[in-house]
Amino acid sequence: MVVNFEKEYLRQLYESGKTSDKKYRFQPHIVTRYQLRIKILEQAKGIEELFAINSLHYEVLKGDKAGISSIRVNDQYRIEFTVKQISSETIATICNILELSNHYR
Repeated sequence: MVVNFEKEYLRQLYESGKTSDKKYRFQPHIVTRYQLRIKILEQAKGIEELFAINSLHYEVLKGDKAGISSIRVNDQYRIEFTVKQISSETIATICNILELSNHYR
């Protein structure tokens, strides 16, 4: 999948493991898991592959977050993203990372 980051702090976390914005500070083990999860999204050919990996707990959210999908980073944090498939000659799945959020807030 092609992965786009909606917010700059998400890109910085993935690329360098830290952000310039002090508001978005996470524990090192959260950042490491976040980076691994983004790599899994990049390597997946389609959204169907995420269903097979039980540890991701892939789900499509409901309610006020309808249309947004999520995978777990750990028990507390999840990555929220939207998925769009573009089909012309080849099918490109674009994953737009929206947020690294606290699951229980």
